[in-house]
Amino acid sequence: MKKILNYFLLILSLGVIASCDKGLEDLNVNKVNPTTLDPVLLLNNAVINTSYPTKTQIYEMAIVQQMVTPNGGVLAGGNFNQDSRDVVGAPTWAVYYQNVIKYTHDAIDKTKDEPARSNLHNMARIWQAYTFMILTDTYGAIPYTEGGAGRTDLINFPKYDQQEDIYPKLIQELTEASAALDAAGTVEGSDVLYAGNIAKWKKLGYSLLLRAGMRLSKIDASKAQATVQAAFAGGVITDNADNAYLRHDANYLNPAGNMLNSTEANNFYLAKPFVDELKNNDDPRLSSIAIRYKGAKSGGDLSSANANPPAPPAYVTVTTNPADQVGMPMGYDNGTIVGRATADGLASFYDYSQADRKRIVKPSSPMFFVTAAQTNLLLAEAAFRGWITGGNSAAQYFSDGIKAHMDQMATYDAGCAVPAAARDAYVAANPLGAGTELEQINTQYWIASFLNGPEAFANFRRSGYPALTPNPYGQPNNPDVPNGTFIRRIGYPTSELSVNAENVNAAIAIMGPDKLSTPLWWDKQ
Repeated sequence: MKKILNYFLLILSLGVIASCDKGLEDLNVNKVNPTTLDPVLLLNNAVINTSYPTKTQIYEMAIVQQMVTPNGGVLAGGNFNQDSRDVVGAPTWAVYYQNVIKYTHDAIDKTKDEPARSNLHNMARIWQAYTFMILTDTYGAIPYTEGGAGRTDLINFPKYDQQEDIYPKLIQELTEASAALDAAGTVEGSDVLYAGNIAKWKKLGYSLLLRAGMRLSKIDASKAQATVQAAFAGGVITDNADNAYLRHDANYLNPAGNMLNSTEANNFYLAKPFVDELKNNDDPRLSSIAIRYKGAKSGGDLSSANANPPAPPAYVTVTTNPADQVGMPMGYDNGTIVGRATADGLASFYDYSQADRKRIVKPSSPMFFVTAAQTNLLLAEAAFRGWITGGNSAAQYFSDGIKAHMDQMATYDAGCAVPAAARDAYVAANPLGAGTELEQINTQYWIASFLNGPEAFANFRRSGYPALTPNPYGQPNNPDVPNGTFIRRIGYPTSELSVNAENVNAAIAIMGPDKLSTPLWWDKQ
């Protein structure tokens, strides 16, 4: 009897314990934290993180002589022909692989077996191809086939692909993804770039295909022509209404605008070659871009002029008048620039012109990726080369490209708008001339790509225009950039060299030395 009672008590206690445990497993489930994520949000996160990192002001924009700083330290890069990968080499690599390639890869993976999300699948393919194009055009050989596959395929040490192997795959991706977009399919209304507008995404895909084709103009003209023709037949961006750009706000700041309105407000200036090109040709865009604190003797004079309300010293005149603008020459540091400023008749180096931080490089300024101006100018070159027919003449595409960029200026700020009369007068005075077509077209491309450092740098290397004089700083004894030459690529970040050394070294053995002077595959000189 006692034994039976003990069994009964044991069973009863187990029942009580089970009763007490009932529902406890639910307490360990976070009902707020999502277990799945709509892949359109992955694509949006990728697009948002594509805004060009501040490294592009330090390297690319300095290399193509649009913007420069006389200061070193964390700002040393293209201004001094200096390999500063430990300080600034990683941002584009890190940001793009961690926050763009990873998310586009995941979006592609999550939608590959969902016919209803076919449009999203191909939108993500287009954006990933664009990002890979920037990466390979910046560094050369990169992880492409295995890039972004850490989560899906558990590849933590990806192998590198050579650029000559990457470009055919990029062309294939852009061709297939653009063609596969279907206006009758699901509209991804949450898409941050075009709100799911398939016609615009198609134009973006084919515009990137056009860009990829033109990259091959010196290395494989026949492949370049065939790619350009396919892009043209597909339909590209020729109107500003279809521009691919990211709108910034208080939550998503423009990286350049944020930097130039905070820590580096007094440190970056418009480069002399850029200012002179606009000023000497009465280009109305100069007054849309530039500002000068005429007579400024210190960084404090610039800060006070930008205070709210502004209170510049009596000896400082804040001017956007093109006649007043003076670009900072290349080849100086913050010691030697003092004497050069004096020789230029300026109060100090703070007296040189800057990009206007209250208009064109605000923290909320948009970031343009692919524009009608750029695409029209590429079509102008393609038409001049005889690669496309049945459209406008090269001269018309050229004029349309200039007009598109001048009209685009108003998107930055109402104060940047170019009056239609000034636009038309400039276009009439600067037609496409016989014998100088490639130089004219690609110089205008350089202007139209202002603040798009990666694209300005890539097209400068591809075309050889504008005809800039190499930055003399540190030459002729610079081991990375020989005398009379330009930087041709950016070095791999130190983190990659230490963590993925075997694959990096295998890539370098084929590509060439991991130096600033090593040209890319398509950069045939």
